Amino acid sequence: MKKMPERTCVITKEKTLKKDLLRVVRDPEGKVSVDITGKSNGRGAYLKKDSEVIERAKKTKALERILEVEIPDSIYEEMLNIIKER
Repeated sequence: MKKMPERTCVITKEKTLKKDLLRVVRDPEGKVSVDITGKSNGRGAYLKKDSEVIERAKKTKALERILEVEIPDSIYEEMLNIIKER
């Protein structure tokens, strides 16, 4: 039996399978993006694939504190679109 990797959502603090979370990453140059592959270089933070969690992250600016960079609204919109598509 293969062990499935788990990560913790930075908003809800729930431990969940990595595939059930979205990863937002800040690369070494300071650019923020949504990491669909889960393998991009840089500092990452995981969010539960739930629109309420993403809205809470935007409202509390929790991602900005964790990644230590300002996060544009387009990143939050991209995450919401990814959730709607699945």
